[in-house]
Amino acid sequence: MSQKTNQQWGGRFSEPTDAFVARFTASVDFDRRLYKQDIQGSVAHARMLAKVGVLTEDERDAIIRGLGEVRVEIERGEFEWSVALEDVHMNIEAALTKKIGITGKKLHTGRSRNDQVATDIRLYLRDEIDLILAEISRLQQGLLDLAEQEADTIMPGFTHLQTAQPVTFGHHLLAWFEMLSRDYERFADCRKRVNILPLGAAALAGTTYPIDRAYTAELLQFDAPAGNSLDAVSDRDFAIEFCAASSLLLMHMTRMSEELVLWTSAQFNFINLPDRFCTGSSIMPQKKNPDVPELVRGKSGRVYGHLMALLTLMKSQPLAYNKDNQEDKEPLFDTVDTVKGCLRAFGDMIPAIESRKPEMREAALRGFSTATDLADYLVRKGVAFRDAHEIVGLSVAYGIKTGKDLGEMTLEELQQFSDTIAADVFDVLTLEGSVAARNHIGGTAPDQVRGAVIRGRDLLSARAE
Repeated sequence: MSQKTNQQWGGRFSEPTDAFVARFTASVDFDRRLYKQDIQGSVAHARMLAKVGVLTEDERDAIIRGLGEVRVEIERGEFEWSVALEDVHMNIEAALTKKIGITGKKLHTGRSRNDQVATDIRLYLRDEIDLILAEISRLQQGLLDLAEQEADTIMPGFTHLQTAQPVTFGHHLLAWFEMLSRDYERFADCRKRVNILPLGAAALAGTTYPIDRAYTAELLQFDAPAGNSLDAVSDRDFAIEFCAASSLLLMHMTRMSEELVLWTSAQFNFINLPDRFCTGSSIMPQKKNPDVPELVRGKSGRVYGHLMALLTLMKSQPLAYNKDNQEDKEPLFDTVDTVKGCLRAFGDMIPAIESRKPEMREAALRGFSTATDLADYLVRKGVAFRDAHEIVGLSVAYGIKTGKDLGEMTLEELQQFSDTIAADVFDVLTLEGSVAARNHIGGTAPDQVRGAVIRGRDLLSARAE
């Protein structure tokens, strides 16, 4: 074989690859991130080959020992990665062969880079999903702790960003908890489809060697081998699904971020974020900018983009593997990094939020936030809801004209709109009365918030078991 061709696959070629093409087609600069998983898969493959008699026990042991030495060199920063060897797989195999001789060349028996890379990515993503699930739980724990502290803190609830009804801050935080619970379930469900073994599919049609795919799956803790060799090497649904789950998570985090940015503004002044999560201005000395939530809000765009990139990458691809699929790794890797970074930032920041209770309460007093409570009061007194709605609307119009909130009006003022209104109306027009009355599962009453916190902690405990 010519010294000018790639020693891993160059037998069929009569001239070396163009230098630019070699760099253009190489993936080692980014897929070397998969070195742990590549070695993990190769160790399992060697054990399986020895079990079925393709390798001797001595050959197996030499391969496993050599791969262990390669891993140590990589982790010490002593490994020399070569673009000429294209990718992480060929770099590691070449280093192994250099260490243990011809036995290293036997490792690739019964497999292809096609099923090898598919296995590596699944092993990698499985590990990363486990880390992401742990970070979601950590963030949720922070939300539960803060919600418990703020179970009695009254703030305005909004629709259309207009004051709607009073709620408790703890209740609002638990809404975020619910969003994250759905995200957790999506990632956990995605993991089930990640945890399928492609190894053994070889290039596309399987292999003539007497491999034991069930044994390999057991060694690598996969739930099962992939059922079709063509699909096994060409499937990237799991990566797309992961990016879709990540996009939903980041969408939720942008909603949280937007509220945090609003609440820290002078116009709202509902909360304070510790200085360590903010930055200042180079020109305006008074500024304290909520950079963490702003940046998380901004990072959603790159994750959405990666989802579209992977969908577009797989669009119209014929079976089985195509070189296009080399482009799956950078969007996937960046999505993983972005999600983990955002979750870590929020996991550190959320427990440190300090509420400004007087400002929240004062804001809840504006905007006739107990108007619905007055309507409900009238209905309980026998007034039809549509009539009650009109009565309260007239009361609000009067309040706008006189500059009085409903709770600030006298009984006589309220009774000019309905003689059904009695002195007990003021029990429902207070902020405390309003939130306490919503005392049902999912409601904003302080007791319900505390109950939801207990249920949330039970959920997190069950996950950990």
